[in-house]
Amino acid sequence: MGIIGPSGSGKSTLLRALNRLWEPPSGTVFLDGKDITGVDVLELRRKVGMLFQLPVLFEGTVADNIRYGPQLKGKKLRDEQVYELLAFADLDSSFFNKPGSELSVGQAQRVALARTLANEPEVLLLDEPTSALDPISTQNIEDVLVKLKSKGMTIAMVSHSIKQIQRIADVVCLLVGGKIVEVLNSNNLSEAKHPMATRFLELGS
Repeated sequence: MGIIGPSGSGKSTLLRALNRLWEPPSGTVFLDGKDITGVDVLELRRKVGMLFQLPVLFEGTVADNIRYGPQLKGKKLRDEQVYELLAFADLDSSFFNKPGSELSVGQAQRVALARTLANEPEVLLLDEPTSALDPISTQNIEDVLVKLKSKGMTIAMVSHSIKQIQRIADVVCLLVGGKIVEVLNSNNLSEAKHPMATRFLELGS
C-alpha cells in the first residue's frame, strides 16, 4: 500500500499508529484480527517493523546493529546471515565491521533496513525510505521491496514520489487533512475525484 498526500496530511502519523509509536484509539487498528492496542508493544513491533526517513543506528558496528533485534529474542545471527541481509539492503561485505557512526545517511538507511528485516517482520512500514539515496541505490531498494512483496510481506510505504509509488504499490491511499479521501489502484490514480487529491496528483506527476 502506497500512502501519498500533501505535507502535513498525516502520512507519518498514520504509519506511527500502525505500530503504536502513536497510540491509536482501541478498535481502529487490527493485525491478524487482533486489536493492536491489546498486543504487547515489543511483540507488536517485532511483527510490524518500521523504517524512518532519518535512520538512527545504535552504538557499535553495522553487524552489531543488524544482530540487535534477534538477540533480544535470544537468537544470534550467523555471519553468513548478516552478510545476506547486507546484500539484500544493497551493501557489500566490507560494511560488516564498520562503526555505524562513520556511515553516510544513505548508508545508515540501508543498514536500518537490514536491521528491520533481521526481525523477520510480517508487516514493513516505510517512511520515505529512499529520500537520502542516490538513483542507483533507490532502484536497488525498490527491487528489494518488490521482492519482499512477491514473497507475501505486507508493506505500507509513504513517499512524495508518485512515480515511485506506482512502481511499487498495488493500492494507493491519498491523505488530505488527516483523512483518507481516495483509495485507488496504483494504475488508476487519474480517477481521483477529491479536489485536493487531483491537484496534488497533477503537480506531483
